[in-house]
Amino acid sequence: MENVESLVLERLRVLRNEILAFRSENQSEFSKIKHRLTHVKSSIAGMRGENVGTQEDVYRQQGVIDSIKARLQRIERRLEITG
Repeated sequence: MENVESLVLERLRVLRNEILAFRSENQSEFSKIKHRLTHVKSSIAGMRGENVGTQEDVYRQQGVIDSIKARLQRIERRLEITG
C-alpha cells in the first residue's frame, strides 16, 4: 500500500511541476501579447493623429479654394465676364 501511495505522490509531483512550467510559459506568452497589443494601440493612436492633421489640411485648403473662387467671381463681375 505504501508503494502505491509513493507512486501516486510521485506522479502528482510530476503533474504539479508540469502545470507550473505550463503556467510560467503561458504568462510569458501573455506578456508578449500584451506588449504587442500596446504597440498596436499606440500605432493606431498615431495614425488617428495623422488623420486629424490631414483633415485640418483639407479644411484649410478648402478655405483657400473658397477664397480664390470668391475673388475670381468678383473679377468676372467687374470685367462683365460670364462663364
